[in-house]
Amino acid sequence: MSFSKPKKVVAISVLLTALVACSEPAEQAKAPAQMPLTQIDVAQVIYKPVQTWFTYTTRLEAPQQVALKPRVSGVVNTIDFVEGQQVKQGDLLFSLDPRPFEAQVASLNAQVVSAVAEYQQAKSEAARATRLRKRDAISSEEAESRATAAKKAQAQISALRAQLQAAQLDLEFTKITAPIDGIISRAEITRGNTVNANQSTLTSIVSDQKMYAYFDIDERTWNSHFEGAKASDNLPVVMQLLGSDKYAYNGHVDFIDNQINTSTGTLRVRATFIDEDNKLRSGAFARIRLASQDATQQVLIPEKAIGTDLKNRFVLIVDDKNTLQYRPISVGDRYGEFRAITSGLEAKDIIAVNGPAKVGPGMPIEPRKTQLNADTVGLTLIAPLNQPLLTAK
Repeated sequence: MSFSKPKKVVAISVLLTALVACSEPAEQAKAPAQMPLTQIDVAQVIYKPVQTWFTYTTRLEAPQQVALKPRVSGVVNTIDFVEGQQVKQGDLLFSLDPRPFEAQVASLNAQVVSAVAEYQQAKSEAARATRLRKRDAISSEEAESRATAAKKAQAQISALRAQLQAAQLDLEFTKITAPIDGIISRAEITRGNTVNANQSTLTSIVSDQKMYAYFDIDERTWNSHFEGAKASDNLPVVMQLLGSDKYAYNGHVDFIDNQINTSTGTLRVRATFIDEDNKLRSGAFARIRLASQDATQQVLIPEKAIGTDLKNRFVLIVDDKNTLQYRPISVGDRYGEFRAITSGLEAKDIIAVNGPAKVGPGMPIEPRKTQLNADTVGLTLIAPLNQPLLTAK
């Protein structure tokens, strides 16, 4: 009987141990398991100068274009230029057979000499008649007749000299020279063919030191963005040629028409591009970009970061507790894969780069920091010449 109490104590201890062991798994089963946070790419917004511009299509025009025609008729004697090459004003291009014109000049020279001799004789007889008339040796009618003959002879000299001058010009026109600097086309009429004055086209020349690009701006755009602009402001433009992905040519607006075209509702504008390297060709297709204002600092974010609901466009920003917050925004122009934000974001804000596709407001996240890069995107009108402007309006 003395051993019964210890046995009871041991039994109670074993029972308590068993109950504790059974209760621990139950309590562990009731405690919820903690889920890992979603990893999300986040980045600080870009804050850079951007510019609004408009794109127009056109074809280039040379300021000077000449369809070269002879000023006299004749037979082509020589062709004195290389087709497709640059020529300077005054360079000899064609020569016509000069012999008929030389003969005409020689004939008129002889006639002038003869007319001068006749005039000298008529002048002498008129002077003699004046002396005789003072002595009443001849009638007044005879004296007047001799004076008139002298005047006619003098007038005949003037007429022949005018004809001689015209003949000398015709002889000079047998040498056909370049009227402007530029690039010459091919010879349309070859040696030995007869050409007609002011009718036959020999070749054409276009100037090559600069090019014009005319384009039309619709009335609404002009009034909204360019109303106060003047040609003297020299608004900057850039140009892209067909087949190139770069806006490699810089120019400026130097002409704005004086009225709106009532048929089209547009205003004609001209941009000028200096072409010192002779790379531009008249008639080439081109895209022209014209900026409406100076560059301003704006927030830029990827287009994919923007969500849309029934009321707003929005982004998800990351707060200081790594929780996503809803932020309504207003958007501006698009620049490649980026969109300018006109309101709703500040330069210090951090956003969910991939937008609300897999996450939503109020959701805690594990941020995975990335960096946005817009260095290869044209954000302003005047971009480096070796860098394409990727803007899509």
